[in-house]
Amino acid sequence: MSAPLQDIVVVDLSRALAGPHAAMMLGDMGARVIKVEAGTGDDTRGYGPPFVGPEDEPISTYYLSCNRNKESITLDLKSEDGQDVLTRLVRAGDVLVENFRPGVLDRLGFTIERLHELNPRLIILKISGFGEDGPEGGRAGYDQIAQGEAGLMSLTGPGPDDPQRVGVPIADLLAGLHGAFGVVAALNERHLTGKGRVVRTSLLAAVVGVHAFQGTAYTVAGQVARAQGNYHPSISPYGLFECADGKIQIACGSEGLWVKFATAFGIDPAAPGMATNADRVRNLPLVIETVNTVFKGYATSDLLARLAEIGIPAGEVRTLDRVYEWDQVASQHLLLNVDHPVLGDITLPGSPIRLDDNEFGGGRAEHLPPPRLGEHNDSVRAWLDSLEADDG
Repeated sequence: MSAPLQDIVVVDLSRALAGPHAAMMLGDMGARVIKVEAGTGDDTRGYGPPFVGPEDEPISTYYLSCNRNKESITLDLKSEDGQDVLTRLVRAGDVLVENFRPGVLDRLGFTIERLHELNPRLIILKISGFGEDGPEGGRAGYDQIAQGEAGLMSLTGPGPDDPQRVGVPIADLLAGLHGAFGVVAALNERHLTGKGRVVRTSLLAAVVGVHAFQGTAYTVAGQVARAQGNYHPSISPYGLFECADGKIQIACGSEGLWVKFATAFGIDPAAPGMATNADRVRNLPLVIETVNTVFKGYATSDLLARLAEIGIPAGEVRTLDRVYEWDQVASQHLLLNVDHPVLGDITLPGSPIRLDDNEFGGGRAEHLPPPRLGEHNDSVRAWLDSLEADDG
């Protein structure tokens, strides 16, 4: 099958997570992604435990999570050879991804002007921690720091006095998502103009960009939202409730659902303090107590069956082992098997994007395993030689 980005070459200078995630998304859609690493490799090769594989070549599962569908070449970008090979890659590429601290690539001699002199059609994706300009431009950014600085931790946790980080590096992942989207938009524009451009995003921008209704609560209404645990700040009942042998979640996202839910469980939908959604949000403790009292008479499986029967959106809270063993996850092609050169056949979480009915997920008919460090040194150099021979 053809892949949407099969004619695109991505030069991936990034490391850790935000940039590699963006490049992996492009690779999932068929782009050829050449990952340029220093001699010691991407930082994530050392992130762990857990590590898997032989003792003399331990492989980080963190690294495996964000580097499928790539080739690896090692270069010393301060050396004459490294700069020469990168120059050749830039000339041959369509996209360059980098998340160095602002100014690092410039000091290596690859300013934006120089990159576009080498290749006027090049799309340059620059991902930073807090942006490249402004009073704190150039500040180093790591995911948890960005989660705190961008307000996400103040919205997460059991209450206002106990801020919590999201359980995955969401600022990095969102920056990667936004970066990949910006690249695809710029590639489409290039069809019209014939020219590349610079796409910028940051961990700060990525988190602020998903504040959603919590953002407008402040910018429009002047209300500063704070964490309130597992309950929605604007919809009720919507959250985590207790039953006889565990916890389940429900989402009554409309007045019609509330009436249906309340009636089915013997609750007066027009009771004082609960007649409208606004009433229920203001009287959240009353709603929690009322729902928990009803639910404690049900086992989890029986309660979920009853909620499904009456059409109330509901679900349990699964651990990751149960997620990856769930037949619904398998049916959506969210797992993919690759043949790793050291580990053999391994299963990876797959692309969340499915084109048509592609059973492999993403836009490829076959996915590549995350590469060993420098695995493609010879083949990438040979490819560059062949391009230059053809031009000659």
